[in-house]
Amino acid sequence: MRRGELLLDLDFVKGWEDELDAMNRGKEGARFRYPDSFIRLLLFMHAYLHLPYRQLEGFTKALARYVKGLKPPDHSSIQWRAEKTPIKLDHGVMDSNEDMVIAVDATGIKVANRGDWMRHQWKRRRGFLKIHVAVDIKQKKLLSLQVTDERVGDGRMLKPLVEDASQKAPISKTIADGAYDSKTNFHYLDEKGIEPCIKVRRSSTGRSHGCHARKLATQEYLKDPKAWTRRHGYGRRWMAETAISSFKRTFGEYVTAKKMENMVRELVVKANLYNLFIGLTANL
Repeated sequence: MRRGELLLDLDFVKGWEDELDAMNRGKEGARFRYPDSFIRLLLFMHAYLHLPYRQLEGFTKALARYVKGLKPPDHSSIQWRAEKTPIKLDHGVMDSNEDMVIAVDATGIKVANRGDWMRHQWKRRRGFLKIHVAVDIKQKKLLSLQVTDERVGDGRMLKPLVEDASQKAPISKTIADGAYDSKTNFHYLDEKGIEPCIKVRRSSTGRSHGCHARKLATQEYLKDPKAWTRRHGYGRRWMAETAISSFKRTFGEYVTAKKMENMVRELVVKANLYNLFIGLTANL
C-alpha cells in the first residue's frame, strides 16, 4: 500500500536555477536546461511505472500545469539526459560504527520481455544478464549491485561485492551458498578479517590445498552440517533470496533498455527504488 502512494518531492523546483548554475559552471558547449534531480525523478517514474519516454513527456506537461516554473522537456531530451545522468546505488543512512553481516547471491534478468513463444517454437536461445547483490541482513537493503553477462560465474563476483559493500560500513561476516566455495574467496575474506560463512561442497576432503581457512570450514561442516548451519547463522542467507524475489516481483524480470550501459543504469535505478521502499516499510 505504501508503494502505491505516489508522493512527488517537488523541492527540485525550488533549487532549479541554483542547481543549473552549478552544473553549467565551467561547462563547454550547450548549457544544461534541466537539473539532474529532475531527471532522476523521471528515471524513477520510468523504472517503476514502466513509462516510455514519450509518455514521460506527457507526464511532465501535465505536471507543469500544477507546478509554477516547471519547464517540461520533450521525450528526446529526457532520453538523452537519462543516458548521461550519473546514477549510483543509494542505500540510505548506515551506521559506520556497527559491523555488518551481508548475504550475497545472484539471479538472471531477461534482456527483453518479448518473443518468448518464437524462441520456444524455433529453438532460438537468447542470452540474459546476471545481477549479483550483497544484502545487509539487518536492514534488508541492497548494499552492492554488480551486473554481468550470463557467462560470469557467481563465485568470481564475491570480491567486487564485498569491496563495494565494505565502503559503507565494516563487514564482519559474509554468507554465501556453495557457488562461492573457492580457495580464492576464502583467502580473500580471511585476509580482510571477515568471517566466511560459505557452504562448502559435500565432496570436499577437508585438506588445506593451500588454503587453511577453507580447510577449517570444511572440517567443521563435514563433521556436523546442521550444527555448522546453526552456529554460523547460515540460514540468514534467505535475506538475499528474499531481496531478489521482491525485486523481481516489483520491477519485473526484464530490462527495457537496449544498450548494456543503459541496462546497468536501469537496474541501478530500480535498486535505488527498492532501497527506498524498504526504508518506507521500516518506518511503518
